[in-house]
Amino acid sequence: MNDQQLQARHQELRQQYQQVSEQKLNLDLTRGKPSTEQLALSDALDGILGNNYLCEDGSDSRNYGGIMGIPEARKFAAQYLGTTTARVMVGGNSSLQLMYQTVTNAFYHGVRGADSSWLMEAARASGQVKFLCPAPGYDRHFAVCEALNIEMIPVAMTAEGPDMDQVEALVKADPLIKGIWCVPKYSNPDGIVYSDAVVARMANLGKIAGANFRIMWDNAYAEHHLVDNPPELANILELSEAAGTLDNVVVIGSTSKITHAGAGISFIASSEANLAEFGKQLGISTIGPDKINQLRHVRFLKDMPTLRALMQKHRAILQPKFDSVLQALETGLSGKTVAGKPLGTWTKPQGGYFVLFDTQPGLADQVVKLTAAAGVKLTPAGSTYPYGKDPQNTNIRLAPSFPSVKDIEAAMRVFVLCVELATIEKALGL
Repeated sequence: MNDQQLQARHQELRQQYQQVSEQKLNLDLTRGKPSTEQLALSDALDGILGNNYLCEDGSDSRNYGGIMGIPEARKFAAQYLGTTTARVMVGGNSSLQLMYQTVTNAFYHGVRGADSSWLMEAARASGQVKFLCPAPGYDRHFAVCEALNIEMIPVAMTAEGPDMDQVEALVKADPLIKGIWCVPKYSNPDGIVYSDAVVARMANLGKIAGANFRIMWDNAYAEHHLVDNPPELANILELSEAAGTLDNVVVIGSTSKITHAGAGISFIASSEANLAEFGKQLGISTIGPDKINQLRHVRFLKDMPTLRALMQKHRAILQPKFDSVLQALETGLSGKTVAGKPLGTWTKPQGGYFVLFDTQPGLADQVVKLTAAAGVKLTPAGSTYPYGKDPQNTNIRLAPSFPSVKDIEAAMRVFVLCVELATIEKALGL
Protein backbone atom coordinates (compact mmCIF):
# COMPACT_ATOMS: atom_id res chain seq x y z
CA MET A 1 0.00 0.00 0.00
CA ASN A 2 1.11 3.55 -0.74
CA ASP A 3 0.81 6.35 1.83
CA GLN A 4 -2.63 7.36 0.65
CA GLN A 5 -3.89 3.79 0.94
CA LEU A 6 -2.26 3.45 4.37
CA GLN A 7 -3.97 6.63 5.53
CA ALA A 8 -7.36 5.37 4.34
CA ARG A 9 -6.84 1.96 5.94
CA HIS A 10 -5.69 3.62 9.16
CA GLN A 11 -8.85 5.68 9.36
CA GLU A 12 -10.95 2.57 8.80
CA LEU A 13 -9.10 0.64 11.49
CA ARG A 14 -9.35 3.49 13.98
CA GLN A 15 -13.11 3.55 13.52
CA GLN A 16 -13.28 -0.21 14.11
CA TYR A 17 -11.07 0.12 17.18
CA GLN A 18 -13.32 2.83 18.62
CA GLN A 19 -16.37 0.60 18.10
CA VAL A 20 -14.66 -2.34 19.82
CA SER A 21 -13.51 -0.19 22.72
CA GLU A 22 -17.08 0.97 23.31
CA GLN A 23 -18.15 -2.65 23.86
CA LYS A 24 -16.29 -2.70 27.23
CA LEU A 25 -14.96 -6.23 26.69
CA ASN A 26 -13.27 -8.11 29.52
CA LEU A 27 -11.35 -10.99 27.90
CA ASP A 28 -8.15 -12.67 29.07
CA LEU A 29 -5.51 -14.64 27.14
CA THR A 30 -2.72 -14.18 29.69
CA ARG A 31 -1.98 -17.52 31.39
CA GLY A 32 -2.06 -21.12 30.28
CA LYS A 33 -4.62 -22.33 32.79
CA PRO A 34 -6.82 -25.38 32.17
CA SER A 35 -10.48 -24.55 31.63
CA THR A 36 -13.26 -25.58 33.98
CA GLU A 37 -14.24 -28.31 31.50
CA GLN A 38 -10.73 -29.73 31.63
CA LEU A 39 -10.63 -29.67 35.42
CA ALA A 40 -13.96 -31.51 35.53
CA LEU A 41 -12.39 -34.46 33.68
CA SER A 42 -10.69 -35.40 36.96
CA ASP A 43 -13.49 -34.80 39.44
CA ALA A 44 -13.55 -38.54 40.19
CA LEU A 45 -10.49 -37.86 42.36
CA ASP A 46 -12.91 -36.67 45.02
CA GLY A 47 -13.84 -39.65 47.19
CA ILE A 48 -11.85 -42.17 45.16
CA LEU A 49 -10.05 -43.57 48.23
CA GLY A 50 -13.27 -44.79 49.82
CA ASN A 51 -11.70 -44.66 53.30
CA ASN A 52 -8.84 -46.92 52.19
CA TYR A 53 -5.74 -44.90 53.02
CA LEU A 54 -3.20 -47.71 53.07
CA CYS A 55 -0.37 -47.62 50.56
CA GLU A 56 0.94 -50.74 48.87
CA ASP A 57 3.73 -51.06 51.45
CA GLY A 58 1.17 -51.02 54.27
CA SER A 59 1.94 -47.48 55.43
CA ASP A 60 -0.89 -45.08 56.28
CA SER A 61 -0.99 -42.16 53.83
CA ARG A 62 -2.63 -39.99 56.48
CA ASN A 63 0.42 -39.99 58.71
CA TYR A 64 3.78 -38.21 58.78
CA GLY A 65 6.83 -39.30 56.82
CA GLY A 66 7.64 -40.50 53.35
CA ILE A 67 9.74 -37.59 52.16
CA MET A 68 10.39 -39.36 48.83
CA GLY A 69 6.71 -40.04 48.17
CA ILE A 70 4.62 -43.20 48.42
CA PRO A 71 5.94 -46.26 46.54
CA GLU A 72 3.12 -46.52 44.01
CA ALA A 73 3.37 -42.81 43.15
CA ARG A 74 7.11 -43.15 42.63
CA LYS A 75 6.53 -46.10 40.30
CA PHE A 76 3.98 -44.10 38.32
CA ALA A 77 6.26 -41.06 38.13
CA ALA A 78 9.15 -43.26 36.95
CA GLN A 79 7.00 -44.45 34.04
CA TYR A 80 6.00 -40.88 33.22
CA LEU A 81 9.57 -39.54 33.34
CA GLY A 82 11.22 -42.56 31.75
CA THR A 83 13.46 -43.75 34.56
CA THR A 84 13.62 -46.09 37.56
CA THR A 85 11.69 -45.77 40.81
CA ALA A 86 14.88 -45.27 42.83
CA ARG A 87 15.63 -42.12 40.83
CA VAL A 88 12.28 -40.41 41.42
CA MET A 89 10.84 -38.28 44.20
CA VAL A 90 7.14 -37.33 44.30
CA GLY A 91 6.15 -34.07 45.93
CA GLY A 92 3.15 -31.82 46.40
CA ASN A 93 1.03 -29.89 43.96
CA SER A 94 3.74 -27.68 42.40
CA SER A 95 6.59 -28.63 40.09
CA LEU A 96 7.65 -24.97 40.18
CA GLN A 97 8.17 -25.32 43.93
CA LEU A 98 10.42 -28.34 43.35
CA MET A 99 12.43 -26.36 40.81
CA TYR A 100 12.73 -23.38 43.13
CA GLN A 101 13.81 -25.61 46.03
CA THR A 102 16.35 -27.42 43.84
CA VAL A 103 17.98 -24.18 42.69
CA THR A 104 17.77 -22.55 46.13
CA ASN A 105 19.35 -25.55 47.84
CA ALA A 106 22.19 -25.67 45.33
CA PHE A 107 22.67 -21.91 45.60
CA TYR A 108 22.87 -21.70 49.41
CA HIS A 109 23.61 -25.20 50.68
CA GLY A 110 25.36 -26.91 47.79
CA VAL A 111 24.70 -30.07 45.86
CA ARG A 112 27.20 -32.07 47.96
CA GLY A 113 27.67 -30.11 51.13
CA ALA A 114 28.42 -26.47 51.91
CA ASP A 115 31.67 -26.28 49.92
CA SER A 116 29.73 -27.02 46.74
CA SER A 117 27.22 -24.19 47.16
CA TRP A 118 27.00 -21.98 44.12
CA LEU A 119 27.15 -18.90 46.31
CA MET A 120 30.41 -20.05 47.92
CA GLU A 121 31.90 -20.84 44.50
CA ALA A 122 31.01 -17.38 43.25
CA ALA A 123 32.49 -15.76 46.38
CA ARG A 124 35.77 -17.65 45.94
CA ALA A 125 35.94 -16.49 42.32
CA SER A 126 34.76 -12.94 43.14
CA GLY A 127 31.99 -13.41 40.60
CA GLN A 128 28.26 -14.00 40.25
CA VAL A 129 26.27 -17.19 39.75
CA LYS A 130 24.82 -17.32 36.23
CA PHE A 131 22.16 -19.33 34.39
CA LEU A 132 21.56 -19.86 30.70
CA CYS A 133 18.02 -18.97 29.66
CA PRO A 134 16.85 -20.08 26.21
CA ALA A 135 14.63 -17.26 24.99
CA PRO A 136 11.82 -16.86 24.36
CA GLY A 137 11.17 -18.88 27.48
CA TYR A 138 9.10 -19.31 30.64
CA ASP A 139 8.80 -16.21 32.81
CA ARG A 140 8.48 -18.16 36.06
CA HIS A 141 11.88 -19.78 35.46
CA PHE A 142 13.34 -16.32 35.08
CA ALA A 143 11.64 -15.22 38.29
CA VAL A 144 13.52 -17.92 40.23
CA CYS A 145 16.83 -16.50 39.03
CA GLU A 146 15.81 -12.93 39.77
CA ALA A 147 14.77 -13.87 43.31
CA LEU A 148 18.25 -15.27 43.99
CA ASN A 149 20.15 -12.58 42.07
CA ILE A 150 21.40 -15.16 39.58
CA GLU A 151 22.51 -13.44 36.40
CA MET A 152 20.53 -14.61 33.38
CA ILE A 153 22.22 -15.06 30.01
CA PRO A 154 19.79 -15.34 27.07
CA VAL A 155 20.41 -18.13 24.58
CA ALA A 156 18.86 -18.12 21.12
CA MET A 157 16.24 -20.72 20.26
CA THR A 158 16.35 -22.56 16.92
CA ALA A 159 13.81 -24.86 15.31
CA GLU A 160 15.52 -27.77 17.11
CA GLY A 161 15.87 -26.19 20.54
CA PRO A 162 18.52 -23.97 22.15
CA ASP A 163 21.48 -22.98 19.99
CA MET A 164 23.88 -25.62 21.30
CA ASP A 165 26.97 -24.03 19.74
CA GLN A 166 26.22 -20.96 21.84
CA VAL A 167 25.39 -23.02 24.93
CA GLU A 168 28.57 -25.09 24.74
CA ALA A 169 30.77 -22.05 24.13
CA LEU A 170 29.29 -20.23 27.11
CA VAL A 171 29.61 -23.05 29.63
CA LYS A 172 33.18 -23.80 28.51
CA ALA A 173 34.15 -20.18 29.00
CA ASP A 174 32.58 -19.53 32.39
CA PRO A 175 32.53 -22.07 35.27
CA LEU A 176 30.13 -19.81 37.19
CA ILE A 177 27.38 -20.69 34.74
CA LYS A 178 25.65 -23.16 37.03
CA GLY A 179 22.63 -24.20 35.03
CA ILE A 180 20.28 -23.93 32.11
CA TRP A 181 16.47 -23.79 32.03
CA CYS A 182 14.79 -26.07 29.51
CA VAL A 183 11.20 -26.81 28.47
CA PRO A 184 12.15 -29.55 26.01
CA LYS A 185 8.77 -30.59 24.65
CA TYR A 186 6.31 -28.05 23.26
CA SER A 187 8.56 -25.39 24.69
CA ASN A 188 6.89 -22.48 26.45
CA PRO A 189 6.05 -20.38 24.49
CA ASP A 190 7.20 -21.38 20.99
CA GLY A 191 6.09 -25.03 20.99
CA ILE A 192 9.47 -26.38 19.87
CA VAL A 193 10.41 -30.01 20.58
CA TYR A 194 14.13 -30.47 21.18
CA SER A 195 15.72 -32.63 18.49
CA ASP A 196 17.59 -35.84 19.30
CA ALA A 197 20.87 -34.10 18.48
CA VAL A 198 20.13 -31.24 20.88
CA VAL A 199 19.18 -33.61 23.71
CA ALA A 200 22.36 -35.65 23.14
CA ARG A 201 24.49 -32.53 23.33
CA MET A 202 22.62 -31.43 26.45
CA ALA A 203 23.44 -34.76 28.08
CA ASN A 204 27.15 -34.09 27.53
CA LEU A 205 27.20 -30.57 28.98
CA GLY A 206 28.30 -31.89 32.37
CA LYS A 207 31.63 -32.86 30.81
CA ILE A 208 32.48 -29.32 29.77
CA ALA A 209 30.64 -27.14 32.30
CA GLY A 210 31.95 -25.96 35.65
CA ALA A 211 31.47 -27.95 38.83
CA ASN A 212 27.95 -28.64 40.07
CA PHE A 213 26.27 -27.56 36.81
CA ARG A 214 22.58 -28.48 36.56
CA ILE A 215 20.21 -28.86 33.61
CA MET A 216 16.72 -27.94 34.81
CA TRP A 217 14.65 -30.09 32.44
CA ASP A 218 11.06 -28.91 32.93
CA ASN A 219 9.10 -31.44 30.89
CA ALA A 220 5.77 -29.77 31.71
CA TYR A 221 3.98 -30.74 28.48
CA ALA A 222 5.26 -34.28 27.96
CA GLU A 223 1.79 -35.72 27.24
CA HIS A 224 -0.02 -32.56 26.11
CA HIS A 225 -0.49 -33.29 22.41
CA LEU A 226 -2.61 -31.60 19.77
CA VAL A 227 -1.80 -33.97 16.90
CA ASP A 228 -2.39 -37.64 16.16
CA ASN A 229 1.26 -38.65 15.82
CA PRO A 230 3.12 -36.48 18.31
CA PRO A 231 6.89 -36.03 18.07
CA GLU A 232 9.09 -38.06 20.39
CA LEU A 233 11.52 -36.48 22.82
CA ALA A 234 14.80 -38.26 23.46
CA ASN A 235 15.30 -39.48 27.03
CA ILE A 236 17.90 -37.22 28.60
CA LEU A 237 18.15 -39.40 31.71
CA GLU A 238 19.22 -42.41 29.66
CA LEU A 239 21.60 -40.34 27.56
CA SER A 240 23.17 -38.63 30.57
CA GLU A 241 23.62 -41.95 32.35
CA ALA A 242 25.45 -43.28 29.31
CA ALA A 243 27.58 -40.13 29.22
CA GLY A 244 28.36 -40.32 32.94
CA THR A 245 26.60 -37.00 33.64
CA LEU A 246 23.44 -38.10 35.42
CA ASP A 247 24.28 -35.88 38.41
CA ASN A 248 24.02 -32.85 36.11
CA VAL A 249 20.40 -33.49 35.07
CA VAL A 250 17.22 -32.70 37.01
CA VAL A 251 13.99 -33.69 35.25
CA ILE A 252 10.69 -32.27 36.52
CA GLY A 253 7.07 -33.03 35.72
CA SER A 254 3.62 -32.83 37.26
CA THR A 255 -0.07 -33.51 36.76
CA SER A 256 -0.90 -29.80 37.00
CA LYS A 257 -2.49 -29.67 33.54
CA ILE A 258 -3.62 -33.29 33.62
CA THR A 259 -5.83 -33.52 36.72
CA HIS A 260 -6.64 -30.59 39.04
CA ALA A 261 -4.19 -27.78 38.37
CA GLY A 262 -4.05 -26.55 41.96
CA ALA A 263 -4.21 -29.98 43.57
CA GLY A 264 -2.03 -32.27 41.49
CA ILE A 265 1.23 -34.03 42.24
CA SER A 266 4.73 -33.13 41.11
CA PHE A 267 7.77 -35.29 40.53
CA ILE A 268 11.49 -34.92 40.08
CA ALA A 269 14.04 -37.39 38.68
CA SER A 270 17.82 -37.34 38.91
CA SER A 271 20.66 -39.48 40.23
CA GLU A 272 20.07 -41.30 43.50
CA ALA A 273 22.83 -39.22 45.12
CA ASN A 274 21.13 -35.99 44.04
CA LEU A 275 17.77 -37.12 45.41
CA ALA A 276 19.30 -38.18 48.71
CA GLU A 277 20.88 -34.73 49.14
CA PHE A 278 17.69 -32.98 48.03
CA GLY A 279 15.58 -35.10 50.39
CA LYS A 280 17.88 -34.26 53.28
CA GLN A 281 17.48 -30.53 52.66
CA LEU A 282 13.74 -30.82 52.02
CA GLY A 283 13.31 -32.75 55.25
CA ILE A 284 14.26 -29.61 57.19
CA SER A 285 11.20 -27.74 55.92
CA THR A 286 8.62 -30.56 55.80
CA ILE A 287 7.95 -33.91 57.43
CA GLY A 288 6.50 -35.21 54.20
CA PRO A 289 4.27 -34.42 51.22
CA ASP A 290 0.50 -34.84 50.91
CA LYS A 291 0.53 -38.59 50.53
CA ILE A 292 -3.27 -38.81 50.46
CA ASN A 293 -3.27 -36.79 47.27
CA GLN A 294 -0.50 -38.95 45.83
CA LEU A 295 -2.57 -42.05 46.57
CA ARG A 296 -5.69 -40.48 45.03
CA HIS A 297 -3.79 -39.75 41.84
CA VAL A 298 -2.33 -43.21 41.49
CA ARG A 299 -5.73 -44.82 41.94
CA PHE A 300 -7.30 -42.39 39.46
CA LEU A 301 -4.60 -42.36 36.76
CA LYS A 302 -3.55 -46.00 37.28
CA ASP A 303 -0.99 -46.22 34.44
CA MET A 304 0.26 -44.47 31.33
CA PRO A 305 -2.44 -45.83 28.97
CA THR A 306 -5.12 -44.49 31.34
CA LEU A 307 -3.35 -41.13 31.56
CA ARG A 308 -3.07 -40.91 27.77
CA ALA A 309 -6.76 -41.68 27.34
CA LEU A 310 -7.48 -38.79 29.71
CA MET A 311 -5.18 -36.52 27.69
CA GLN A 312 -7.21 -37.27 24.55
CA LYS A 313 -10.22 -35.82 26.37
CA HIS A 314 -8.16 -32.74 27.15
CA ARG A 315 -7.21 -32.49 23.50
CA ALA A 316 -10.86 -32.62 22.44
CA ILE A 317 -11.48 -29.51 24.57
CA LEU A 318 -8.30 -27.67 23.62
CA GLN A 319 -8.15 -28.36 19.89
CA PRO A 320 -11.08 -26.08 18.88
CA LYS A 321 -9.55 -23.25 20.90
CA PHE A 322 -6.19 -23.49 19.18
CA ASP A 323 -7.94 -23.85 15.84
CA SER A 324 -9.86 -20.67 16.60
CA VAL A 325 -6.66 -18.73 17.29
CA LEU A 326 -4.92 -20.02 14.18
CA GLN A 327 -7.95 -19.44 11.97
CA ALA A 328 -8.23 -15.84 13.17
CA LEU A 329 -4.56 -15.20 12.44
CA GLU A 330 -4.77 -16.83 9.04
CA THR A 331 -7.94 -15.00 8.03
CA GLY A 332 -6.99 -11.63 9.47
CA LEU A 333 -3.27 -11.38 8.77
CA SER A 334 -2.02 -13.96 6.29
CA GLY A 335 -0.78 -12.39 3.07
CA LYS A 336 -1.02 -8.82 4.37
CA THR A 337 2.09 -6.67 4.35
CA VAL A 338 3.11 -3.19 5.42
CA ALA A 339 6.41 -1.69 4.26
CA GLY A 340 6.95 -4.87 2.29
CA LYS A 341 6.94 -7.08 5.38
CA PRO A 342 4.28 -9.44 6.81
CA LEU A 343 2.14 -8.05 9.61
CA GLY A 344 3.35 -10.93 11.75
CA THR A 345 4.39 -14.56 12.00
CA TRP A 346 3.11 -17.25 14.34
CA THR A 347 3.63 -20.82 15.45
CA LYS A 348 1.35 -23.77 14.76
CA PRO A 349 2.06 -25.93 17.80
CA GLN A 350 1.77 -29.72 17.89
CA GLY A 351 1.13 -29.60 21.62
CA GLY A 352 1.51 -27.56 24.77
CA TYR A 353 -0.49 -24.52 25.80
CA PHE A 354 0.60 -21.55 23.72
CA VAL A 355 0.71 -19.90 20.31
CA LEU A 356 3.66 -17.57 19.84
CA PHE A 357 3.12 -14.47 17.71
CA ASP A 358 5.85 -12.15 16.44
CA THR A 359 5.01 -8.64 15.29
CA GLN A 360 7.22 -6.53 13.08
CA PRO A 361 10.20 -5.26 15.13
CA GLY A 362 9.39 -2.74 17.84
CA LEU A 363 5.64 -3.29 18.03
CA ALA A 364 4.84 -5.98 20.61
CA ASP A 365 4.40 -3.60 23.53
CA GLN A 366 2.16 -1.29 21.50
CA VAL A 367 -0.04 -4.18 20.37
CA VAL A 368 -0.43 -5.36 23.98
CA LYS A 369 -1.24 -1.79 25.05
CA LEU A 370 -3.89 -1.40 22.34
CA THR A 371 -5.55 -4.73 23.09
CA ALA A 372 -5.64 -3.96 26.82
CA ALA A 373 -7.33 -0.63 26.18
CA ALA A 374 -9.90 -2.46 24.05
CA GLY A 375 -10.66 -4.98 26.82
CA VAL A 376 -8.38 -7.92 25.94
CA LYS A 377 -5.59 -8.82 28.38
CA LEU A 378 -2.41 -10.42 27.04
CA THR A 379 0.80 -11.51 28.72
CA PRO A 380 3.01 -8.41 29.00
CA ALA A 381 5.33 -7.87 26.06
CA GLY A 382 8.86 -8.95 26.95
CA SER A 383 7.79 -11.46 29.61
CA THR A 384 9.15 -14.36 27.55
CA TYR A 385 12.68 -12.94 27.88
CA PRO A 386 15.00 -12.57 30.90
CA TYR A 387 14.42 -9.33 32.80
CA GLY A 388 11.36 -8.70 30.62
CA LYS A 389 13.56 -7.34 27.83
CA ASP A 390 12.70 -8.63 24.37
CA PRO A 391 15.59 -7.23 22.28
CA GLN A 392 13.43 -6.93 19.16
CA ASN A 393 10.16 -6.11 20.96
CA THR A 394 8.27 -8.58 18.77
CA ASN A 395 7.21 -11.46 21.00
CA ILE A 396 3.62 -11.99 22.19
CA ARG A 397 2.42 -15.19 23.89
CA LEU A 398 -1.19 -16.20 23.31
CA ALA A 399 -2.77 -18.58 25.84
CA PRO A 400 -6.14 -19.92 24.59
CA SER A 401 -6.75 -22.78 27.04
CA PHE A 402 -8.97 -21.10 29.63
CA PRO A 403 -11.53 -18.95 27.72
CA SER A 404 -14.45 -20.35 25.75
CA VAL A 405 -14.21 -20.60 21.96
CA LYS A 406 -16.69 -17.74 21.70
CA ASP A 407 -14.49 -15.52 23.91
CA ILE A 408 -11.37 -16.53 22.00
CA GLU A 409 -13.00 -15.56 18.71
CA ALA A 410 -13.92 -12.16 20.17
CA ALA A 411 -10.45 -11.66 21.64
CA MET A 412 -8.71 -12.62 18.42
CA ARG A 413 -10.79 -10.17 16.39
CA VAL A 414 -9.46 -7.45 18.67
CA PHE A 415 -5.91 -8.81 18.53
CA VAL A 416 -5.80 -8.98 14.73
CA LEU A 417 -7.22 -5.46 14.52
CA CYS A 418 -4.61 -4.14 16.94
CA VAL A 419 -1.71 -5.81 15.12
CA GLU A 420 -2.67 -4.18 11.82
CA LEU A 421 -3.43 -0.83 13.47
CA ALA A 422 -0.10 -0.69 15.33
CA THR A 423 1.84 -1.71 12.23
CA ILE A 424 0.22 0.92 10.02
CA GLU A 425 0.61 3.64 12.62
CA LYS A 426 4.31 2.91 12.89
CA ALA A 427 4.64 2.99 9.09
CA LEU A 428 2.89 6.38 9.05
CA GLY A 429 5.06 7.68 11.87
CA LEU A 430 2.09 8.19 14.20
